[in-house]
Amino acid sequence: MAPGEVPRDCGGISVGRAFGFRVNGSIAPMAPQPAAGARAVRAIRRGGFDVLHLHEPLAPSITIPVLLARPAPMVGTFHAAGHRTPYRWAAPLLRGLANRIEVRAAVSEPAAQLARQHLGGSYELLFNGIDVSRYQAPAAGAASMTILFLGRHEPRKGLDVLLDTLPLLPRCVSVRVAGTGPATARLRERHRSDQRIRWLGRLTEAGKIRELHAASVLCAPSRHGESFGMVLLEAMAAGTPIVASDVPGYRSLSSQADAAHLVPPGDPGALAAGLLQVLSDHRLAADLRANGAEIVTRFSMDALALRYAQIYHRLTANRPGGRQVRRTA
Repeated sequence: MAPGEVPRDCGGISVGRAFGFRVNGSIAPMAPQPAAGARAVRAIRRGGFDVLHLHEPLAPSITIPVLLARPAPMVGTFHAAGHRTPYRWAAPLLRGLANRIEVRAAVSEPAAQLARQHLGGSYELLFNGIDVSRYQAPAAGAASMTILFLGRHEPRKGLDVLLDTLPLLPRCVSVRVAGTGPATARLRERHRSDQRIRWLGRLTEAGKIRELHAASVLCAPSRHGESFGMVLLEAMAAGTPIVASDVPGYRSLSSQADAAHLVPPGDPGALAAGLLQVLSDHRLAADLRANGAEIVTRFSMDALALRYAQIYHRLTANRPGGRQVRRTA
């Protein structure tokens, strides 16, 4: 259940129009209008759910009315990290709402640290999951000296930093840029004369996996605000070496087994040196692939679903006349 476009083939329910809000250096789709929240509460009450699972539960969207109505026990998963979030000025108002959540979870230690700092409480670490088998299809072999960028084109994601490395890289190195965003037109115009850049636009899931398999290296040059690093996990599952910014979310994921080559954020020179090192050092690239394959087995969607199912059963078992989970929203 969410605002905006929701896939109906998996039981999705749209409760109203989504609007984009600038938060933590990015754009977040939310529905602050009261009508959307009222629709969500009505739909939940009609559904008779045993457990409600709210993602980013304190965002000014449909989760706030649900928290106020509290029609069933609730799990809240916190995703945000960094310092540029509304918690800075709204935390005193949000603590009371947070206390209505029976189980708080966070996708990484940086996300848990941010929530603890402003809201207090304890948090279970429940990573973002990935369907590992989808990414492990046989690859056609990486193209020579090809860098792949996957992400939204906005300052926080650092695409401009990557493109600024091109004058520092050999002419045989090319960059394939997937995604779109508010900075797309400006960056395309700025680099229109560089034939080494291929703009791919938005990719399907299958197209994304093909690009990961074909790339020599995935570059994730974010400046800040990354709580986990889903794109890193996808690259690890696909067997693609990674060069990424040394920001807390990426460091937390990759440092478990040195699965990414980390460089200072926002520094084209350091990023160029890191990319050249991975592109030219086949032993280093092979080590990154092997370490990534080791990490990714811990982050399967099956393992994540099992962890959450255990929480759901724990919540319902603690209710008067506890029963097995019947339906979960």
